[in-house]
Amino acid sequence: MSANDFDFFHGRWRVANRKIADIPGRGTEWIEFDADAECRPILGGTGNVDSLHADGWEGMTLRQYDPQRQVWRIWWASTRAPGHLDPPLEGRFTGGHGVFFGDDVVGGHEVKLRFDWTPGDEPVWQQQFSYDGGETWETNWIMRFTRVP
Repeated sequence: MSANDFDFFHGRWRVANRKIADIPGRGTEWIEFDADAECRPILGGTGNVDSLHADGWEGMTLRQYDPQRQVWRIWWASTRAPGHLDPPLEGRFTGGHGVFFGDDVVGGHEVKLRFDWTPGDEPVWQQQFSYDGGETWETNWIMRFTRVP
């Protein structure tokens, strides 16, 4: 684990999204849509920022590495919630797999969040929610990335 953990993600991507349409834990209809993303390093390489553009909305992720604690923190914001920056998730890469946890309120319900990152030539990101304090997890968003030359 290091400030270079997300270097695989720098660049431009085409993103295949599969997401539960309603509030996770309360809906079962999956929707699929494409998006474009771009990630670049910031802060001398100890962080990165990416933007995601889908039909009708835009999202942004800020990631920053804390070398003292050897963890990453991840923040998300989108045009679907103007003026709001989600609370950070925190975690690390171990054995080539990144796992990050945080807490939030979604649709009026307290939830624990989990992000899973699988790096590689075609990285995969998954989001999971837990409504029972982390006993069980429900995957509600999967992104598959294909590099754009």
